[in-house]
Amino acid sequence: MMIVGLGNPGIEYEGTRHNVGFAAMDAICEKFDCSCKKMKFDAYVGDTQIGKKRVLLLKPLTYMNNSGRAVLAAAQFYKIPIENILVMYDDISLEPGTVRIRRQGSAGGHNGIKDIIEVFGRDNFPRIKIGVGSKPHPDYDLKDWVLSKFKADEKEAIEKALETTVKAVNELLSRGIDSAMNKYSK
Repeated sequence: MMIVGLGNPGIEYEGTRHNVGFAAMDAICEKFDCSCKKMKFDAYVGDTQIGKKRVLLLKPLTYMNNSGRAVLAAAQFYKIPIENILVMYDDISLEPGTVRIRRQGSAGGHNGIKDIIEVFGRDNFPRIKIGVGSKPHPDYDLKDWVLSKFKADEKEAIEKALETTVKAVNELLSRGIDSAMNKYSK
């Protein structure tokens, strides 16, 4: 099994909406006392044991729009089928703090997911979408929105969502995606 947290590398992107996948990976590393800091496959990688499963952890450093390249390289090297790759990422169609778990699906306008689907040629991988809120008004530039930092009143909801994500990952690996969806998907 491989768990992927999507985001952009660099200090200027830390704490932004688009980097909530990286934040989720950091929360997993903290919970399971591991790290995701070795460089390989144009990504930070690590590994840990969650429940009875050995898990490869991956934070692509190829920037969001090219996430698929790093995910594919790791998947090919370790012979991990796409259905065993769990991707965690931001979703602007969900309120901050909302977590949704899906078995598969379209990119829904998310360029990181779009790239993974294009590179693999399939969309049948599980994912955890973490709500980061929608643009404040329709004319607001999407890029500026996803690269903005969370407002003070959103930070608590995001912290709770990260806690929920860690629990959902544990549930998914221990009891399967249906159980994780029933317990943690809103």
